[in-house]
Amino acid sequence: MRLGVLDVGSNTVHLLVVDAHPGACPLPAHSHKVELRLAQLLDAGGAIGADGVDRLIAVVREALRAAEDKGVEELLPFATSAVRDAHNADEVLARVREETGVRLQVLSGAEEARLTFLAARRWYGWSAGKLLVVDIGGGSLEIAYGMDEEPDTAVSLPLGAGRLTAGWLPADPPGADDVRALRRHVRTEIARTVGDFTRLGAPDHVVATSKTFKQLARLAGAARSAEGPYVQRELKRESLEAWVPRLAAMTAAERAELPGVSEARAGQLLAGALVAEGAMDLFGIERLEICPWALREGVILRRLDHMGGE
Repeated sequence: MRLGVLDVGSNTVHLLVVDAHPGACPLPAHSHKVELRLAQLLDAGGAIGADGVDRLIAVVREALRAAEDKGVEELLPFATSAVRDAHNADEVLARVREETGVRLQVLSGAEEARLTFLAARRWYGWSAGKLLVVDIGGGSLEIAYGMDEEPDTAVSLPLGAGRLTAGWLPADPPGADDVRALRRHVRTEIARTVGDFTRLGAPDHVVATSKTFKQLARLAGAARSAEGPYVQRELKRESLEAWVPRLAAMTAAERAELPGVSEARAGQLLAGALVAEGAMDLFGIERLEICPWALREGVILRRLDHMGGE
């Protein structure tokens, strides 16, 4: 059947259409993406303003039309950190449902981490052993660890690249004091969780998902996305540490000129790099591999598992 996943994230609203059935690898058929940046549309009270809700509804309607055009049989709509953390989340969800008919399922941070872990496990297989999976989104950072399809432990921290950029790096280029303060904040938050993972032993394989890690790996010399998902891509900590001060000295426009960096994500790349660097340092990760599958694929795989049991 043809499934559609509608991901209302902190940066983008992304419709991914796949051809899939239980026991088979989902095959991408279409992708429709709109940069909405909900994480940066929160007002001083932590609510998504009326204009932001109107824009979200318009983008959801656009995605519905795309899904219909592509013959989607079942739509799996969900929302992550930006909607989850908004003080008016219930009101936003109700308006979206009333005006589009779409019932967005709000995933908890732990659910995000578990579903992303499932996608990574299926991609790498059982031979990868104990996996440590790290994902940097627009609103949150997810970390999960385990040797099965369900992680032994999973955490979600409010350390998304978009959220941190809006809250900590107001200037362009950012001030040195602001960068230092953000670096300290990121490492303090991550350090609180490290013991929950290290007590379980060293992972056999460390992988990362998300656009942020893909862009950082590309800067460090990884293959272009055009070369396909089966090319191995990795990010070494020493390469990342060399890039962080360079990114801090650049404006967003200058970062957008770098290989693999989109204009839409250039402004928040430094915050994402500081989170990645902090996680790799505090967890003692010298290198990690970039996983092509992430949360959206995890949602699809979980649905296919349920179909197989029906």
